[in-house]
Amino acid sequence: MQRKWEVRFSGTGGQGIIRSAVILAQAALYDGFDAVQSQSYGPESRGGSTKGEVVIDDEIIYYPKVNLPNLVVCLSQEAYKKYGADIRENGILIVDSSICKDDNKVPENVKVYEFPIIETAREEIQNELSANVLSLGIVTGLTEIVSEQSMIAALTETFKKNILESNLKAFALGLKIAQTAKN
Repeated sequence: MQRKWEVRFSGTGGQGIIRSAVILAQAALYDGFDAVQSQSYGPESRGGSTKGEVVIDDEIIYYPKVNLPNLVVCLSQEAYKKYGADIRENGILIVDSSICKDDNKVPENVKVYEFPIIETAREEIQNELSANVLSLGIVTGLTEIVSEQSMIAALTETFKKNILESNLKAFALGLKIAQTAKN
């Protein structure tokens, strides 16, 4: 793993954006890294702009906010417009291709991955609310930012038994999608 990650999940309230950041931070702690998580959202609890951020490092983190992320996930057009170009040189941008239209000026040296994340969650998991966990699988598979085992442990601790199985399925599907993109 690269030494330090600054990660921003972004989307719309109700998509589980903040929960994604919390789960990633928890998995990083399980892997023995230092991690801090912060969040920001509009005044609406659902439908407003939302971002969840995580800083992960193998050293003590003295500043808990993301300055310039090296990984950004966008699950809405508004989030893509707001955060898609705000990314570190040689960073990774993951966008929902079925929602995020390419009208953003993403720096040339950023690796952009486009997947129909929400559509895939709706069709394959039968629950579009699993898109956030599907994106965690994609993030884990593309970057190995945390181990699969730690992510599964964090998911198991986060979700109640009645929805855990579908979220584990979404995570596994995200890993598979990432593996296909890497090949």
